[in-house]
Amino acid sequence: TCCGFGRAAVPSGASTGTHEALELRDGDDRYGGKGVLKAVKNVNEIIGPKLIESGISALEQRAVDDFMLALDGTPLKSNLGANAILGVSLAVAKAAARELGIPLYHYLGGVNTTTLPVPSLNVLNGGQHAGNDLAIQEFMILPKGASCFSEGLRMAAETYHALGKILSGRYGAGATNVGYEGGYAPPLNKTCDALDALMSALDVTGYDKEIGIGMDAAASSFFANGSYAIDSKNLSSGEMVDFYADLVATYPIILIEDPFEEEAYEDFAALTARLPGTIIVGDDIYVTNVERLAKGIEMKATNALLLKLNQIGSVSEAFDAARMAFRNGFKVMASHRSAETEDSALADVTVALG
Repeated sequence: TCCGFGRAAVPSGASTGTHEALELRDGDDRYGGKGVLKAVKNVNEIIGPKLIESGISALEQRAVDDFMLALDGTPLKSNLGANAILGVSLAVAKAAARELGIPLYHYLGGVNTTTLPVPSLNVLNGGQHAGNDLAIQEFMILPKGASCFSEGLRMAAETYHALGKILSGRYGAGATNVGYEGGYAPPLNKTCDALDALMSALDVTGYDKEIGIGMDAAASSFFANGSYAIDSKNLSSGEMVDFYADLVATYPIILIEDPFEEEAYEDFAALTARLPGTIIVGDDIYVTNVERLAKGIEMKATNALLLKLNQIGSVSEAFDAARMAFRNGFKVMASHRSAETEDSALADVTVALG
């Protein structure tokens, strides 16, 4: 715009849902096939020129995004690439906010958007995010009892470092090596061992009442041949419901993400009904897609949506999913990806969601 400039960077995920929008990669020798010259070329030679030619204002986010979706013409953005489309979508939103002289979170969420969220911090990694034998992919801490965001961040930092000392004391110095997302990746193979270490850290810091525990099972990654391989056992869906219920009864777990494989809507619903006081979050099952989310709402599969911009590939579509979730009484949890960038737009999106 004449007064605003927008630049955006798009992340990538290590643990991805089957139904996510297509991340266009080069597939050649550069960067092990992970280069994005094709996506960049699509921005420079197709999206950019066509968008300028259309005359659509940067202040018309929906029109910009709809134009790019039509230009691509596929459900999963497989022609231009979701990474190309999202990069432009975010850059346009930033340019528009600067044109108006307001923060990005105000532009996306309205001028009354002022609330900072309760952070959920990934402190111990397993699954596809680590080289250990833990099936559960993420063990998180949520400082729900903090009076403000900064206090919650301090509590989490103190707990994280206390956990590191406990792990190195129990399992040796190598236990504090980190996984893809910065959480410790100790040589464990039992879910309870990870949770016990985390409880010890909360005891040391004294935050056992202020901090709740969250888990991202990412269960599609350990589901095969009709059963879930976890803790040296093969469990059925019904046994997994009991497994999670026992954990919630034993530990202060307030959130479970992707407890079953991504097509198991009925199993999600069974767990959500079994644990009405627990936040059951859908990530791979929904992939920030309103059609899959609508099915989950109808079946009462979860009570929360994990929102990842690059799963769907445009700002407008991501906020469509968030609005649908809120209308149906869901919580919405904005999330990073394993291969994140230095772009801070996710923080604005999180605040914009309220």
